[in-house]
This record gives sequence, structure tokens and C-alpha cells, in this order.
Amino acid sequence: MPAPTAPLKPVADNVPAIEVALPEPDNDEEFALEGMNDLPESSAIQAPTTAQGDEMEIVDEEDRPHFPQVQNDEGSFRIQSRKVPVPPHRFSPLKSNWPQIYPPLVEHLKLAVRMNVKQKAVELRNSKTSAPGALQKGEDFIKAFCLGFDVQDAIALLRLDDLYLETFEIKDVKTLQGDHLARAIGRIAGNQGKTKFAIENASRTRIVLADSKIHILGAFKNIQIARSSIVNLILGKPPGKVYNNLRTVSARMKERF
Repeated sequence: MPAPTAPLKPVADNVPAIEVALPEPDNDEEFALEGMNDLPESSAIQAPTTAQGDEMEIVDEEDRPHFPQVQNDEGSFRIQSRKVPVPPHRFSPLKSNWPQIYPPLVEHLKLAVRMNVKQKAVELRNSKTSAPGALQKGEDFIKAFCLGFDVQDAIALLRLDDLYLETFEIKDVKTLQGDHLARAIGRIAGNQGKTKFAIENASRTRIVLADSKIHILGAFKNIQIARSSIVNLILGKPPGKVYNNLRTVSARMKERF
């Protein structure tokens, strides 16, 4: 073994080149998987068929998928029921207004309704003729009445799809106690309820003041308008400025329609 300090041997310039044979490129046209032709005929992909046995067209003339109309399966129907608890202070109004409450639920939504006097609740049950969202609409209707809305206002939830309920408390806006809380509620209601009625008419909503809780019924944008006015009153803004803002908003809403 030479020493590490020994000079290296010069590399010869005339070293014969070694030729390495490269594999010939395969022809793609002749390439085939083994066993492709040995598949049974039953495993070939077939077009799906409908219930009548006709073949379904997967792609139409414009290369868009085409599927047959889905039919209702009678076996998929499931009976569902809801129980809506009624507060004690709203049970007497429920009894007196019951002849106006159950007809829209039975005739319009095709629901089975009963008043459970023992448990102080209203029970709802769907049927085969009722719409898919009828049970939820009926529950919202009963809840709106239990919150303090009139029957005619709550019925709008059954007839219109873009109505919502929103509830918040005064303490969510500002922490008030004692006389300060009472004055805030008085500012929202106004003298003989004039401020509340002005907000309702300008924003096209319905408002219920239940102690420190505020319930608003209306469309999404209208609820935002009413809520902003109520928040300004809670924070101590003078009612005159709130009225001016409501006039501007109501003028804009009239221009839209």
C-alpha cells in the first residue's frame, strides 16, 4: 500500500472507451397487459338500468350527466314528534287562543297536534301527507306564541320562509342593574309604547319586551335594523336621534320596493 504522501499516477489519455449496450425502446402500440382478453363477459362494465329495466343514459348530447328523477320511497317515511314546553304565564293565553292556533297546524301543515295539560306542553307529530319541514315550522310557531307574540304575527312563520326569531338580553349589550336597567327598558318601550311601535313600523318587525329579554320577529335584514336601534337606546342614545335614523332607514326601504 503506497504512503499517503506518495505522488499519484498520471491518468492515461488513451484509455479505450467501453461501449454499453442500451435496451431498445418498447413500442407502445404493441404493449398490452397480460390477461386483459381473458376477462369473462359478465365482468364488463354495463350501463345502469332503471326500475323499469330501461338503460339509463349517463351522458347526454352535451356530455352532461343525466339521471332519472328520484321517486319517493314509502319505506323511508318515519314518524317524528316534538314536545314544546309552555311557560306557566303563557298557558292561560294558550287555552283561550287554542281555537285559532291548531287549525293552521292541522289544515296547512298536516300535523297532528294536542295540548298536554298535565305536562303543560304542546305535542306535534308529522304524517305521510305533511311536508318535510312542517314539523320544524310548527315548533317555531308554538315557540313564537309562547314568547309573547300574537297569534296573527306568529302565523306568518308558517306562511313565509324568510322569517326568523332572535332573542337577546339587555346585559348582553351593557351590564345594568336596578334603576339603570328599569330606565333602559323604559327608553326602549317609550311613553305608552310609542318608541317600540315606531321601531316596529320602520323596520317591519315585531318586538316583545319580556323584562330584560327582547324578542324580535322578522326578516334577517329587518331584524338587524331593529336590533341596532334597540342597542342605541340601551347605550343611552337620545330617542330623537334614533327616530332620525329610523326615518332614513324607512325611506331607503320604501325606495327599494
